[in-house]
Amino acid sequence: MKGVTYLTDEQNKKVAVQIDLKVLESYDDEIEDLLDGIPAESGKDEERVPLSKVISNLKKKGKLK
Repeated sequence: MKGVTYLTDEQNKKVAVQIDLKVLESYDDEIEDLLDGIPAESGKDEERVPLSKVISNLKKKGKLK
C-alpha cells in the first residue's frame, strides 16, 4: 500500500507500521474506529466483575451513595 511501511525485528517479523500522515488524512473515520477498538481489544481477556459487585464495593468505600 502506498505510504505504508512495515518495520521488522531481527527475525524479519512485522512489529510496527509507519503510515504517511497524508495517507491518514483520507482515512480519518477508519483510523478513529481502529483507535477506539484498541482498549477494548486489550482488555478482552481480563476478569469480568458484575456491575452489582462494583456498585457494592464503591458504596463500601464511600465513593458512591
